[in-house]
Amino acid sequence: MKETGSPKLLFENLDLSPIQPILWRGLHQEGPGRPMKYNPESDLKALMLRQLEQIPYIKDLVKRLRRNPYLRRICGYGRDVPTEAHFSQMKRRIGEEGFRAIERHLRHEAIRLGATHPLSAARLIQASAVDGTDLPAWSSRNPHDTRRGLGDPEARLGRGPKGFYLGYRSLFLVDMEGFPLGHVEAPANVNEKNLVEHLLDEVLGEDIEVELVAGDSQFESKPLFTVLEQKKIGRIIPWRN
Repeated sequence: MKETGSPKLLFENLDLSPIQPILWRGLHQEGPGRPMKYNPESDLKALMLRQLEQIPYIKDLVKRLRRNPYLRRICGYGRDVPTEAHFSQMKRRIGEEGFRAIERHLRHEAIRLGATHPLSAARLIQASAVDGTDLPAWSSRNPHDTRRGLGDPEARLGRGPKGFYLGYRSLFLVDMEGFPLGHVEAPANVNEKNLVEHLLDEVLGEDIEVELVAGDSQFESKPLFTVLEQKKIGRIIPWRN
């Protein structure tokens, strides 16, 4: 792997200073006591590396870091790397809202670094697309209520392209080059068209202006069209036959 590889360049150009309070939440920083062995900024870069390299599980990430000194170096680790338990503790410590705040900052950083796309850099998205995907739950059905999960009680039974499944839905908004602008999740029994307004509120709440939304015919809905008109967003959504 070359020193000029994309993860290295990305990490060198990222400004993580605004999210330092989130990364260090609940950690010992000064005074008496045992110092932190791993910088939480390095842990975040390792989690980002997992996505960039499409590493399926945390245990595989740990193995890659142990075997590859280059990956350790670009994340900011020395000879030692964290264990699976360390990353699990980090996720619990930062929490869902903390990671959402981190994600928003990273999205803003990506837009800022998109200097070759001046409209995007100014947070003006001329056209975007919305689509969803199924997220099956790692759970069996509750024998007392088969519409719910047993190990994951928030999971619900819903219909996907391949039939019924237990889990969640994730709805994404991306620009025309595939850059993710935002996403929301809900139990699988929630219709995707009912998530669009929430998704737009999440994205527009970050001072991003969207002029047009495209989607397939499953988003054809008069209430949704009314929402888009109120937000002054154009649409390309075909009517169902």
